[in-house]
Amino acid sequence: MEIVIIGGGFAGLNLAKELVNEKGINVTLVDKNNYNFFPPLIYQVATAFLEPSSISYPFRKFFSGKKNLQFRMGNLLKVNPSENKIILNNGELKYDYLVFATGAETSYFGMENVKKNAIPMKTLNDAIVMRNTLLKNLEKAAICKDIRERRKLLTIVVAGGGPTGVEVSGMFAEMRKNILLKEYPELSTTASNIYLVDGANAVLSPMSKASQEDTLEALTKLGVVVKLNTTVVDYIDDTVYFGNGETIQTKNLIWAAGVSAKIFEGIPAESYGRGKRMATDAFNKVNGTENIFAIGDTCLQLTDADFPNGHPQVAQVAIQQGINLANNFKLMNQSKALKPFKYNDKGSMAIIGKNKAVVDLPKPKMHFKGFFAWVIWLFIHLISLITYRNRIKTFFNWMIAYFAKDQSLRMIIRPDKKAKSEKQE
Repeated sequence: MEIVIIGGGFAGLNLAKELVNEKGINVTLVDKNNYNFFPPLIYQVATAFLEPSSISYPFRKFFSGKKNLQFRMGNLLKVNPSENKIILNNGELKYDYLVFATGAETSYFGMENVKKNAIPMKTLNDAIVMRNTLLKNLEKAAICKDIRERRKLLTIVVAGGGPTGVEVSGMFAEMRKNILLKEYPELSTTASNIYLVDGANAVLSPMSKASQEDTLEALTKLGVVVKLNTTVVDYIDDTVYFGNGETIQTKNLIWAAGVSAKIFEGIPAESYGRGKRMATDAFNKVNGTENIFAIGDTCLQLTDADFPNGHPQVAQVAIQQGINLANNFKLMNQSKALKPFKYNDKGSMAIIGKNKAVVDLPKPKMHFKGFFAWVIWLFIHLISLITYRNRIKTFFNWMIAYFAKDQSLRMIIRPDKKAKSEKQE
C-alpha cells in the first residue's frame, strides 16, 4: 500500500507516525519545507522569546531509521487522479492512496493592500520576517527625530482577536513593560500603543464567556487597547482604515484575522466546501474521489453529530484525524471495516502574559484563569512539541524569560539578498 501524504503539520506527521514499521504499508510525506514546526508557538519566535530551532525539527532526522517512511521536499502542482499520480515542482510520485494534510494559509479577505503591507502570522518564515521587521523599526525609532514618524514605528496593530492575536498582543505588552525602556532609553519620552482589533463583540469568540471577560480584563490591565466590533478594510501609506471610519497610523499591522484552505489542480470543484476546505465523508475520504483523503484544517467533515458545521481548525482535530486515518489504513490493509471519525474535544486555552492565561474544559465543564491556567498552558504546549530536544530547549528559554523577564535572542538576521538591498537602511 503506497500512501502519499501532502503536508507535514499536526495532521500529516501524526498520520505518518502511527504507520511507522507497519507491514505492507509504505509512506512518503511531501512538504515544501524540510522541517516540521509547532504553529502555536510561532508568535514567541516572532517576538524573540524562542529561537526557531526550539519549535522545529527536520523531517529527515525524524524519519531516520524508519524503513517504511520516506520524505520528499517539494511543492504540489497538480493531482492526476485517473493515473494515481501527483506532479511536484521537482518530479512525480505514484500513489495508491493520497492524503491532503496541507493545513490552511492566511486569508486577507480580498484586501490586496493588506496582503501586500501587513505582517502575517502563519509560518515560521512569517515569524522570522515579523521579528526582523519589528526589531528594525525599533532601531529606526531610536534615531528618528520626527515624533509622528517615531510613533508610527512604535505603534502596533494586531488584527484578529483569536488565540494568536491575544497571545501576541500580551507578549508585546510584556515586552513594552520589561524590555523596551531598559534597552531603548532613547524612546522613554515616546508613547508606544498596542491595539488589538476584531470584528466580533468579544475576544476569543469560540471560548466561554468567562474566558472572554477574563482575557479582556487582563489585556486592558497590560495596557492593550482592545477595539471590538471593528474590522480592517484597508492598509495603505502606513494607515490602517477601519469599517467604522476610524484610522490608526502605524508601520506594524500584524495580521492574525483569518485563514482559508488551498485549492489544488486536479481535485474536482464539487469536492470543495466552505473556506476552500475539501468536503469529506465520515472516514475523511474526499467527496467525489475514490482514494483521496483530507485531514486537519483542509478538511470539512459534516458527519460528526456534535459538529454539524464542521470541526474547528485547531491542532487537536488535526492530530485526532491523523491518528484515526492511520488506524483505518491498518484496517484497510487487513480487509476490515473502517471506523468513522469522532472528535473528542479536550478543551481550549490561550495565554495572555506572565502568570496569565485562560483554560476551558468541556467535560466536566470547567474554567480556569490566572497562574494555574498559565501552568496548564505551559505544560500542554511543552509536551506537544515533537521531540525531547525541542521540549528541553523551549523549557530552558522559558525559565530564563520567566526569572529574568527577558531573553537575549533579539538579533536581526537577514538572508544575503535582503541584506544587500537594506545596506542603506
